[in-house]
Amino acid sequence: MLKNASILVVDDDQDVLLAIKLLLRPLVKEVTTEKNPERIQSLLSTQKFDLILLDMNYNSSLNTGNEGIFWLRKIRQIDANVPIIMITAYGDIDLAVKSVKEGASDFVLKPWQNEKLIDAIEYAIDQEEKPKNNSIEKKKKIREGGDSSAKLSMIGDSDAMREIIYKVGKIAPTDANILILGENGTGKGEIAKYIHQKSNRANGPFVHADLGSLTESLFESELFGHKKGAFTDAREDRIGRFESAENGTLFLDEIGNISPAQQYKLLTVLQERTITRLGTNNQIPINIRLVSATNAPIYDMANQNTFRKDLIYRLNTIEITMPALRERGNDILLLADFFAKNYAEKYHKISIEIEPKAAAKLLKYSYPGNVRELQHTIERAVIMAENETITDKDISFSTLEKVPQQAFNFNESMKLGEVEKLAIEKVIEKHSGNITKAANELGITRSALYRRLGKYDI
Repeated sequence: MLKNASILVVDDDQDVLLAIKLLLRPLVKEVTTEKNPERIQSLLSTQKFDLILLDMNYNSSLNTGNEGIFWLRKIRQIDANVPIIMITAYGDIDLAVKSVKEGASDFVLKPWQNEKLIDAIEYAIDQEEKPKNNSIEKKKKIREGGDSSAKLSMIGDSDAMREIIYKVGKIAPTDANILILGENGTGKGEIAKYIHQKSNRANGPFVHADLGSLTESLFESELFGHKKGAFTDAREDRIGRFESAENGTLFLDEIGNISPAQQYKLLTVLQERTITRLGTNNQIPINIRLVSATNAPIYDMANQNTFRKDLIYRLNTIEITMPALRERGNDILLLADFFAKNYAEKYHKISIEIEPKAAAKLLKYSYPGNVRELQHTIERAVIMAENETITDKDISFSTLEKVPQQAFNFNESMKLGEVEKLAIEKVIEKHSGNITKAANELGITRSALYRRLGKYDI
């Protein structure tokens, strides 16, 4: 695929240009490097490129703060179809997400991992070579929010999200099993999809199984498949989710809800790496990457002997705890802006902004429904907004979610740091000093909790 590709790299850092050229030269037909973005138009008028790698920031006379977006738009005016991958520093993730909405295919972070950069290039070129109607359908899904979860999971500048993004970058290219913990609505499914898309199995299927919705009788049939006649309604052979995910990723959601009998069956499959369809004795080898998620207190359940510890060891080679939205500070506004722009496009509004009073109202709320609740709140606000501005009157929170009661009494004159310190002390006391359990209840990572313990000298 790559061997016939011509790639243009635009970056004002000569070291970056050299590094990418040395990396790609053995793999592609031609690599053209350019330090001055003002020469892009001339280059595109004289040569056809299969992909463009475009830096987000330049030391130029434009001084817009997002020169990459400016040049992305210029390229799109000349060639609406060429895949463009943005190269961005860690602190410009929000701009990178914006670039995807403006028409970029993907973005990579500096310093990049060579394998991930090559994978991103291969994927972008492969997508462009697919039939155009597939591309149009994909763009439609992105506009409607149905295929934007990978980008959504990257939005955030809080300590907790920085740590998760870093960890995902390290573990995505591996085949390690991953257990994702966190409250409902924190984005466990979105981060699972992002891990798959950044893995070496990205070209394989991503199969989602909601275990919370499977009855005892359906569990084996849905996961392992069945033979015709295996039970009353088995009118034809059917493969299960494990076989459907072959060479890809299987995402088992609500893993904490399965019964002891189901836990044993799942453990056996993970140990043997084979499945047996209902109604047969034939063992079928499986080649999947397993990602699981739960909002249940799975370690407490293990200590109470309601969840198998040996199964947890199989599930959590790597563990990720998604923070509650109330723990993420200004990430609330970053996410709100992302949702507002998505829904403005969906509901045919030219553009939309969130006024300061509305932003303050968003920051003050506790979000028991987490990111999912914020998304629904912003969708309603975009619909109700009279013009291109969301006001505080347009913001109304769902009555479906129960706002958690205060776990402790505090004085209204207390500063935010004092309130946070008191909350941490109470939760640690509740769990008898167990940092893992305290971090899970607080909705933050262990390392984030350790930083706060040092900060407050607890």
